[in-house]
Amino acid sequence: MQRRFTTLDVFTAERFAGNPLAVVHASDGLDSKRMQAIAREFGLPETVFIHPAADAAHTAHLRIFTPAAELPFAGHPTVGTAALLALMNRHSAPARLILEEQIGAVHCEAVARGGELAHARFKLPILPRKIAWEANTSIIAAAFNLAPEDIDCGAFRPEKWSAGIDICFVPVNGLAALTRVRPDVSRWEDGFGTSGPRVVYLFAPQSGSGTIATFRARMFAPLLGIHEDPATGSAAAAFAGLLAARGGFSSGTHKIAIEQGYEMGRPSVIHLEMQIDGGALTGASIAGDAVIVTEGTLNA
Repeated sequence: MQRRFTTLDVFTAERFAGNPLAVVHASDGLDSKRMQAIAREFGLPETVFIHPAADAAHTAHLRIFTPAAELPFAGHPTVGTAALLALMNRHSAPARLILEEQIGAVHCEAVARGGELAHARFKLPILPRKIAWEANTSIIAAAFNLAPEDIDCGAFRPEKWSAGIDICFVPVNGLAALTRVRPDVSRWEDGFGTSGPRVVYLFAPQSGSGTIATFRARMFAPLLGIHEDPATGSAAAAFAGLLAARGGFSSGTHKIAIEQGYEMGRPSVIHLEMQIDGGALTGASIAGDAVIVTEGTLNA
């Protein structure tokens, strides 16, 4: 049967930048095997399948696939789908949406900013937690064709955090080193273990603007079928835990801008907002723009 689909570029207001996303509407009747095949056919970092919500008070139920695996939660599909729903329903004022994902109910706000551009924000459904990881700086550096001194272990150190997806965070000593990164998948097990998604997020602090702290990041997930991701909301969500623990932020609300995808020619900006009370992260949200690129029908 024919099913409508839309593709969007997410975490950007410009087409052909940001992180591309496919959204398949009215996905009833598609089983997991078929959805995985469709995601592989699109070949984008993620494809979302919209199903009716299990709870009548919720907006929709989402299933999210990379070309190689299903994910329990992901940021750019959540922002992109919320933005698309705001555009479909012509929400010119912020609309509250509740999207069901495997991780649980994700509370979003989205507003249309024209016929094909929208902005969306979601609250983290769970707060980040630190995961045990025996990180070896020399092995990690070799996995990216870097020198050990390129791994900056000052205020930050290699750590693993999760806000739904386990992420290995690796601080890098400046933009020059980040630009030189060349992943070597043959060293992945040595550097990042033999189980789990083994997503790796390299980052470097940048000079901020006013009260906004800025970071540049790159993300690699070859075992999920993603060589490099232009913008990773789930990593930004987990990053909030690392920043709260190591970033020296005082109590209050803090805004973070994360630049990603620049080395790929797909510049993206993810907006992270953190609430810190008594030295602990008590809440966070991820926001960004999304713009429609294509619309069509799929025979599936």
